[in-house]
Amino acid sequence: MKQLTEQEIRTAFVNCTKGEAKRLSVPRDLADRPWDDLDYLGWRDPQAPDRAYLVIESADGRPQALALRCPSPAAAQMRRSMCSMCLTTHSGGVCLMVAPKAGKAGQQGNSVGAYICSDLACSLYVRGKKDAGVGGRLQESLTPEEKIQRTVANVAAFIAKVTATV
Repeated sequence: MKQLTEQEIRTAFVNCTKGEAKRLSVPRDLADRPWDDLDYLGWRDPQAPDRAYLVIESADGRPQALALRCPSPAAAQMRRSMCSMCLTTHSGGVCLMVAPKAGKAGQQGNSVGAYICSDLACSLYVRGKKDAGVGGRLQESLTPEEKIQRTVANVAAFIAKVTATV
């Protein structure tokens, strides 16, 4: 993923108002992020633990961002769950993240949810740069590149559901 600026991130949100995008907390350490190892930028809001954000680079090269709701990290259950994006399993490290749909559907209260790594570090788990603990990564015959492509496709499919007009 190419490195993004705070302004690029704020203007990329598809499922919140411009005012909400202006007020949300963007990470202050953007320059220090491992951009070459990221398929998407994800973070939890330190001031509002029930909020998370995800930014991808769309097929046309422009960033697209989602505002997400999720339980606070302390509320996460300790049972083993699998992330639907990167297929990493965690004990208490996966939560249901819900995104209001974009446009009129979102204004009517419609939303889309997915089970995602609570720390939004799917890219690092898939590349083996972050350890999910014993049993966190299942044995697969896929190459690391194929696993990365699968994660990218899963995130893109989630965003497509949020932005769908039907």
